[in-house]
Amino acid sequence: MSTPPTFAEGTFAPNPARGSLLGMLRAQAGIETRLALRNGEQVLLTLLIPVVLLLGLSLIPLLPVPEPRVGSVLPAILALAVMSSAFTSQAIALGFDRRYGVLRRLAATALPRWLLVTGRLVAVLAVVVIQVVLLCVLAALIGWRPSDMAAGAGADLGGAVVAVLLGAAAFGALGILLGGTLRAEIVLALANVVWFVLLLAGGIVIPLSVLPEPIATIASFLPSGALAEALRATMVEGSLPGIGPVLVLLVWAVAAGLIAARTVRWR
Repeated sequence: MSTPPTFAEGTFAPNPARGSLLGMLRAQAGIETRLALRNGEQVLLTLLIPVVLLLGLSLIPLLPVPEPRVGSVLPAILALAVMSSAFTSQAIALGFDRRYGVLRRLAATALPRWLLVTGRLVAVLAVVVIQVVLLCVLAALIGWRPSDMAAGAGADLGGAVVAVLLGAAAFGALGILLGGTLRAEIVLALANVVWFVLLLAGGIVIPLSVLPEPIATIASFLPSGALAEALRATMVEGSLPGIGPVLVLLVWAVAAGLIAARTVRWR
């Protein structure tokens, strides 16, 4: 019986091996971000609609909004942008990736599943950063000045960043839960319906104080209402996010994340 040949380390070059975790995360997040920004439907949902609403509600007095209008409208539009990218767009993309077998093929590579999820979340965060910068620059061009808010005391931009991160975590977990458990066609329909319902009655465009009492009570426990109220508190009133909205966002993020970890299917 012949002995199989052995070779010294370094005989064959290049030496194929799995990349570093950081390198794989950077590559995965970069691909997901570029795919999101190249998809026309996602760009319409995450960028164009928030931009149109910001300009329309700020410049055209269709709704009774306190002055300065752009400063009062901007928190709601930021909440809408976070919901659009972290929930609706994320759920639809994940649902169709499962349908077309993208995740099944990625699972056959050296990419761990937890890193695949992390890469998608990092990509969502990158899109959220682009949205926030774009919307704030546009708002500044039409007259938004953070120092003019809260009766001259200024907006609390640090608190607004915390609120955006909490909102992205809550909506991101919900998007993965929805897109990872239902059929793609159902995800497409349900995610868009939820987007419209939360936009009109979830405390985003219309503040909770203006909604009818029963709807306002329900909306205060939704991530949309909590995120919008937290952003209004920091950017309009110049105070820290209320403990109530922060707890609501944390509960949604943790609960949806735990359920998603147990129920998300990869095919």
